[in-house]
Amino acid sequence: GNLGISFVYKAPVAKVVASKILPTVLMVGLAEIIAILIGILIGVVAAWKRGTKLDVWTLGFSLVTYSVPTFWLGMILVVLFCVQLRLFPTSGMLTPGKNFVSDWAKMVDLGRHLVLPVLTMSLVLIGEYALTMRNTLIDVLSEDYIITARAKGFRERYILLKHALPNAMLPMITIIAINIGFVVAGAIQVETIFSWPGLGRLMYEALGARDYPLLQGVFLLVTISVVLANVLADISYAYIDPRVKN
Repeated sequence: GNLGISFVYKAPVAKVVASKILPTVLMVGLAEIIAILIGILIGVVAAWKRGTKLDVWTLGFSLVTYSVPTFWLGMILVVLFCVQLRLFPTSGMLTPGKNFVSDWAKMVDLGRHLVLPVLTMSLVLIGEYALTMRNTLIDVLSEDYIITARAKGFRERYILLKHALPNAMLPMITIIAINIGFVVAGAIQVETIFSWPGLGRLMYEALGARDYPLLQGVFLLVTISVVLANVLADISYAYIDPRVKN
């Protein structure tokens, strides 16, 4: 457990890394939750309404957001909402030098700093989740057991929720688990653009300063988080698909 001493911070690597975990988990974790909920919903609607104008629009939105680089999207949002409209702060986690009269005021300030980084990350992830769910659900809806359920007279909503959606969730769990594993590492580009004091920015600064002990500590944390996330995904398979238990 001794990861050495950081060249830049002159402090134990474990202590430096631990101080950056909470900001990253807060920002990237919130973006993941939003992206999972909205992405799955868009994917389900697009697959259910396949071939309609709604499907075309949602598919186009997903392709665009999934293809947009996060650093470019972040810069566009900064120019639009910070420079032009002056609605949100450009960087940091809290306003420097500001004395907060209450915890609520501090939370409001934190929320204003969170909006743009979370929006940047969630938009890209929404496109990925929506495309995956749409394609998977379309394949599931063409299976024989779906046709049999329709022949038995079950309602379309019941077929979607009880038969199609649980089977379509298996690939989604894999992708979500991999992305959640990287939550601990943060998003280097997003955290750098918005100067968010998390692991992503820490990794960027360590790279620039050639702080090798600190880099090794962050990489070790990323490795552990990805492995644990995949183990949890394997365990969750058994609860979603009974065939895995057998």
